[in-house]
Order: sequence, then structure tokens, then C-alpha cells
Amino acid sequence: MFKKFAAEFLGTFWLVFGGCGSAVVAAAFPDLGIGFVGVALAFGLTVLTMAFAVGGISGGHFNPAVSVGLTVAGRLPASNLLQYVVAQVLGGIVAGFVLYLIASGKADFQLGGFASNGYGEHSPGGYSLTSALFAEIVLTGFFIFIILGATGPKAPAGFAPIAIGLALTLIHLISIPITNTSVNPARSTGVAVIAGGWALGQLWLFWVAPIIGAVLGALAWKVVDDSE
Repeated sequence: MFKKFAAEFLGTFWLVFGGCGSAVVAAAFPDLGIGFVGVALAFGLTVLTMAFAVGGISGGHFNPAVSVGLTVAGRLPASNLLQYVVAQVLGGIVAGFVLYLIASGKADFQLGGFASNGYGEHSPGGYSLTSALFAEIVLTGFFIFIILGATGPKAPAGFAPIAIGLALTLIHLISIPITNTSVNPARSTGVAVIAGGWALGQLWLFWVAPIIGAVLGALAWKVVDDSE
């Protein structure tokens, strides 16, 4: 179990460090050309690369909502769920601190939102709590649905990380303007503990909505799954 714990810790660290790092560091310089699309792609690439690296060890969840969804779908033993979530949250928090240590080395560094997720006045596009709630539920639900399908026995072998990484990229392209995109409580927690203030105050939504979405996505997959 320790190897699975370590794989989930490192995978989630890479997701938060790479994805949020692209927003905090690279996207802060418009002349570098990464922009909105670059941040979305960065998140997808973190999952794609780590899923290939350690997916065979832990399943490559890197996300408490994914672990919940796979538990509901019967792919992860319920006895393993807590250890997975702890590893993921710790990986996200450590990544947030490492990213802060690097980003704060710039002379004119300003913490700002530090890539945190938010709604209302803290939504990049000014979207309401209700919009954020539904976006996170729907997008997480489809993310889980895609993961379950891509890793099922009838899916082409070896291609699951690509499908999952591209799905996460698409999710970010849709929802960065709405919530700055969570669909992952560990990702949200990792930067919110650094940003503090409003980010911690709104963090509840980025636990509740992805988990609801994960359960719904897993149940939807069980309706269409014909592998049994």
C-alpha cells in the first residue's frame, strides 16, 4: 500500500505543481505565449504523463473525486479510499508550498489568488455560485465517466492516459473562465492553503461539487456499462 500511497502523492504533486505552476508562473508573462490554452494543456499533460508513469502502480487517480468515483463504480476497494485521499491532498499541499517558494523568488511577486478556484467576485469571468456548482458537478461527472470508459476492459489497451489527459484539457478550456477549473479537491486545497482568505472560504464548493459529480458520473457509467 505504501507504493500506491507514494505514487498518488507524487502524481498529485506533479498535477498541482505543473498545472497551477503554468498559471502562476508562465501565464503571468503574456509575451511567452502560453495563455489560456497553454494552462489547459498543462493540466492535461500532467495527468497524461503521470498516468503513464505510475498508473500501473496506483491506478493514477491524483484526485479525491476520481477515487470516490472509482470506489462507487467498484474499481477501488472502499478500504483504500481514505489512504488515497490523504496521499492526494498531501501531494497537492506540498506542491503548493514548493510552487510558492519558487514563484515568490521574483522581485515583484504578488500572491493574488495563486491559481485558486472561486465563484462570484473570485470567478475569472464573474460567474455565480450556482454556475460554479453546476459546472463543477457536470464536468467532474463526465470526467469520471470518461475515465471509467477509457480504462474498461473493452477500451483499446494502453491509450487510457491519452483520453484522460485530453478530457482534462477540454474541461479546463470550458471552465477556466467559470471557476478557474477544479474538478479536483486536492488541486483546489493545495493552492488555497497558500492563498488563504477567500480561497479557503470558498474551498468547500470545490470539495462538495466534484464529489457529487464523481458519484453521478460513476452511476451513469454503471447504467451504460455492458462489460459484465
